[in-house]
Amino acid sequence: MVKGPLRHNWGADSKALDEGLYNSSSGEKIRGDLKEFWALELKGIGRMETEKARKEINAIDGKIVELLNKRLGLAMKIGKEKKLKGEGVYDPAREEEIIASLKEENKGNLRNDSLEVLFREIFSISRNAQQHITIACLGPQTTFSHVAAMKHFGSSANYECLDSIKEVFTSVEKGEADMGIVPIENSLGGSVIYTYDMFMVSPLNIVAEISEPISHNLISPGRLQDIEKLYVHPQALAQCREWIAKNLPNAEIIEVSSTAKSVESAKIYLKSAGIGSELSAAHYGLNIVAKNIQDKENNVTRFLVIGKSRPKKAAKLGNKTSIMFTVKNEPGALFTALEPLKKLKVNMTKIESRPGNVKNWDYVFFVDVQGYFEDEKISKALAQMKKNTDMLRVLGSYPEKPMKSEN
Repeated sequence: MVKGPLRHNWGADSKALDEGLYNSSSGEKIRGDLKEFWALELKGIGRMETEKARKEINAIDGKIVELLNKRLGLAMKIGKEKKLKGEGVYDPAREEEIIASLKEENKGNLRNDSLEVLFREIFSISRNAQQHITIACLGPQTTFSHVAAMKHFGSSANYECLDSIKEVFTSVEKGEADMGIVPIENSLGGSVIYTYDMFMVSPLNIVAEISEPISHNLISPGRLQDIEKLYVHPQALAQCREWIAKNLPNAEIIEVSSTAKSVESAKIYLKSAGIGSELSAAHYGLNIVAKNIQDKENNVTRFLVIGKSRPKKAAKLGNKTSIMFTVKNEPGALFTALEPLKKLKVNMTKIESRPGNVKNWDYVFFVDVQGYFEDEKISKALAQMKKNTDMLRVLGSYPEKPMKSEN
């Protein structure tokens, strides 16, 4: 215990005070009593400040709950109006505009990507209060398609994880799922040709697009040096080839049908590993041995939301229109078909060709342009293109998403 009265003298006494050895009454040295005293005092002050902050947080939390309930009530009223008009509960243009506006207003400590996660979940709860929806995606659970679906539609939606892209289209066509999510292209691996092929035979529309960064992780119950077999999806193998060659040069490579199957195999077989998402590691109870093992950092997959409806225009954001057309097999036919885009200054962001399913060496062309299909210059361009093509179909007009994730 301190024997003399304590004074707040921070001048000449500061050095001794820091050392916890000075008693201002008698001048005798004491063994840390003064330092212990002030540590306890400061701890008490810190505790009071913490309790005060917690009370403020509790009050704020109460207000947040009150406002969320008020927002949900308004969303339910809108849902009833949508039902009377025969409109769907998913409005991608409205949701993207809200998120973009909130990010612009956000000047505090909350990161924009965290803000988006919060509001995607609020949208999910609101949609669920209006109508239970089912989303079909390429499975099994914890694949990157499943992860992208959950991030976009939130935890309140139901998810149907299917074995193929064709099954996703079929599920939505039959009404078993309200919408589907399918991969369309990867920034490293290029286009997903089977998705393009399905649009040639399916009446479904593109309702929205999702840009999802892909982070590959080495997942195993053991250590890196113990791994003898690597179960891996071919696309993940292609995107992590250099890392695998450097860190697992002697491992046996076994290809599997999905990243989820890759991680499941790592759980089943001894001295093995898989490559997949963080969610798959948690789902199967395995360790992430190495994170972000893709050879290039900017690895982004673009997914399409498919459904039977056509979304409204995102008035405050950019829009994208996807079209499909065929032309005669003659010189200059493709140039003639695309010429209206140049004349009307419509920006074409992507073109893809696939063999037609009727006659050999006939091709179907897929084109993305910036703008909404009802915009004046887009509608004029499409009208002129129809005259220069054998067949033209608008696959969808929807809010444009950047390929890079935003923080």
